[in-house]
Amino acid sequence: MNGNIKIKGQLKLYMQWPVIMVLLLLLMDLCIFRISIKGGVIAICFIAVYLAIAVFQYHNSRADILNELISFATQYGQVQKSLLRDFIVPYALVDGRGRILWMNEAFSQLSQKPVKYHRSITSIFQEITIERLPKDESSEVLFQFENRDYRASMRKISIEAMLEDSGLIESDADNFLTAIYIFDETDVNRYKKERDEEKLVTGLLYLDNYEEALNSVEEVRRSLLVALIERKLNKYFSEMDGLVKKLEKDKFILILCQRSLEELKEKRFSILEEVKSINIGNDMDVTISIGIGINGANYVQNYEYSRIAIDLALGRGGDQVVIKDRDTMIYFGGKSQQMGKTTRVKARVKAHALKEFMVAKDKVVVMGHKISDVDSIGAGIGIYRAAKSLNKRAHIVVNNPTMSVRPIIENFINNPEYDEHMFVNSAEAKEIVDNNTVVVVVDTNKPSYTECEDLLSKTKTIVVLDHHRQGAEVISNAVLSYIEPFASSACEMVAEILQYFSDGIRIYNIEADALYAGIVIDTDNFTSKTGVRTFEAAAFLRRCGADVTRVRKMFRDDVSSYRAKAETVRTVETYRDSFAIGICPSSGLDSPTIVAAQAANELLDIDSIKASFVLTDYNNLIYISARAIDEVNVQLIMERLGGGGHINVAGAQLKDATVNGAIIQLKDTIDQMIKEGAI
Repeated sequence: MNGNIKIKGQLKLYMQWPVIMVLLLLLMDLCIFRISIKGGVIAICFIAVYLAIAVFQYHNSRADILNELISFATQYGQVQKSLLRDFIVPYALVDGRGRILWMNEAFSQLSQKPVKYHRSITSIFQEITIERLPKDESSEVLFQFENRDYRASMRKISIEAMLEDSGLIESDADNFLTAIYIFDETDVNRYKKERDEEKLVTGLLYLDNYEEALNSVEEVRRSLLVALIERKLNKYFSEMDGLVKKLEKDKFILILCQRSLEELKEKRFSILEEVKSINIGNDMDVTISIGIGINGANYVQNYEYSRIAIDLALGRGGDQVVIKDRDTMIYFGGKSQQMGKTTRVKARVKAHALKEFMVAKDKVVVMGHKISDVDSIGAGIGIYRAAKSLNKRAHIVVNNPTMSVRPIIENFINNPEYDEHMFVNSAEAKEIVDNNTVVVVVDTNKPSYTECEDLLSKTKTIVVLDHHRQGAEVISNAVLSYIEPFASSACEMVAEILQYFSDGIRIYNIEADALYAGIVIDTDNFTSKTGVRTFEAAAFLRRCGADVTRVRKMFRDDVSSYRAKAETVRTVETYRDSFAIGICPSSGLDSPTIVAAQAANELLDIDSIKASFVLTDYNNLIYISARAIDEVNVQLIMERLGGGGHINVAGAQLKDATVNGAIIQLKDTIDQMIKEGAI
């Protein structure tokens, strides 16, 4: 049995030492021979007997020693196996097909299967599939079993590596087993969750219309209104284990834990509506805005996040909550139309700041958004006039003007009163813009929407004038940002700025027409988003020579556009009895997006329609024009689709989509938001 088993290594050398010692005895015998031959003979006889006994003992005991060694190794392996079987950590071996070859007692107890269970591991733990077995050295799988959390740590074991020195098995290909260790992570996850829930969250809370609300109530009752507001806020957040501390008359700091924030999210920050219920005779509802910062590196960064969030909330019109989670923005509320302030102090301050920037530079370049519309071009022309009043070189960036704006542009081309390079394309603008240039962005605040985004990196002096609500994407390096979501149009804002820009500024008739046209188009003939300041701006432009008749003639539809709108209305689908969804044909139209927007406006005239959405396929993009009157915030819907805009005028652009696919995506978004209570 043991004939082919050989001893090697240190053990072999140890057993051969008695024989090796014979050489030393022979050397000793030589010395004895020199002294006495008789003594040498006697010594060699003893050496011969010793050698015979040593050789006999080596060969005769070798088998017994080997048997003892094998017995020890076997018992040692059994001890190891016993230890592994009784190992407190669940452990199993599976083959390349995921079939269980062996499991210990702990694994058997966890899986509730006998130790001789040899079926697939997936039949016990569905998350551990063949595809998730380690392809390299190791892998991990998180899963739940019997309402507890577990982590499976898997290691590859090479069969060939284990047996390469045995000489018993040869394999042409690599064969592997997988060792699976199961760790119970339930308590660890619970502690992590408790730690995360107790993290402090910093927020800022502002009263949007503090002064206006106080002015709408009798003076003797104003202190009562303030007290009721503070009481409502303190009571609401104290029930959430939160703390509200007043910083200024209309500003508060908010501190609460992450767990409370999650509760507020589930309630969709009902405090927004509860504050509006405070009424002691005030004609105007009180609204609040909240900015919250989370998951920053420290509390200071969370506070900075909250400052960015509150600025964004106010820039979007207020009456909403914005949560900044590092690079992600989450929005709540914002359903109501923000009341525009009648004071124009802000417009005057911004006008003076804009003038200072223009005076300090030699050139002014104005650009709007891609596929320029009347509001974008009109606002650009207004800024062009402001720059010219300071004798500055000015240009307006327009790429491929559509039919909707050509009537305006044609009034300035070949006009001796205007520079022949008044309108330039993106390539020409890149050659013009340098650090001695003011770049004014109008009618958009998203860098990716501008006519030439590269211009924003060629100068440090950037001014943004826009009436759209801000989103997560903003022009962050602007030295002056004037964003008024309650303004009807960018032309209205520019008209106000021109009134305070310079005392001696003169606006020509065709320039006044362009600004007036922008207001008319964006307000749908003063029927949408109009306020007191809208009519004041229109009156100013009328005094400057704007003519209603010329503007109307400028934007009469051609036959193909009129037919396209009629086709859109004819084929419209009413979804959920409240949402009109139409498709505007783009073939044969020079500006299908403008026609789609006009069709969306007309669909609002249909009874019971709360919001309208018109889609058109143009330039490998699906454009969605969304309109509403007052019941639905279409901006929130469009933001879910990657767009934005106003409460009642918004839009989005979808890449790599079809019209039918976009309609399905739109419907799913509406369904989801209705389910969440967002609309």
